[in-house]
Formats: sequence, C-alpha cells, structure tokens
Amino acid sequence: MLDEYSIYDAKAKLSALVRQVREGRSVIITVHGEPVAELRPYQKPKRKQTLEERLADMATRGEIIPSRLAPGECPSFKVGAPNPGVLQRFLDERD
Repeated sequence: MLDEYSIYDAKAKLSALVRQVREGRSVIITVHGEPVAELRPYQKPKRKQTLEERLADMATRGEIIPSRLAPGECPSFKVGAPNPGVLQRFLDERD
C-alpha cells in the first residue's frame, strides 16, 4: 500500500516526502480524496534508444501505425480529371 497525502499535507511535508522517496518508497498525492499524482524514485534510463527503437516502441503501444510502403518508396496520389478553364474562372471571380 502506498502512502497517501492530501495536497495540503504534501505541501507542508514536502521535504519529508522527498526523503521517503529517496529511500525507495512511493507516495500518492490526493485532491479531495482522489489520487492525482505519484512521487516515486527517479530511475535513470539505461541508454538512449535509437530512432528505430523508439519508433518500434511507439508502434507496439499503438501510438503510430507503420507505413506499408517499402523504404524509399513514394506514395502515389491520384489527381482528378483536368477541368479546363478553372484557373481563368477563379481569376475572373476575384475581380
């Protein structure tokens, strides 16, 4: 069970809470009885991820969808049928 403190108590006891966190404990801060934040010990990242590793992690979490195109392949866009005189009609309407 994590220790819970109201925001009022957390402000008054911040130094003591930081000491607890440095000892490895986590603390929950509540507002009107609802948990809103967690103080926990900081963990340094093991190493920096490469761009490819970060993209793979994001794809695993569903945050991005990988492209179905082969690397270096450009998407093809379909252009509508030409409409003669469109530019001239646009210019005429501007005046």
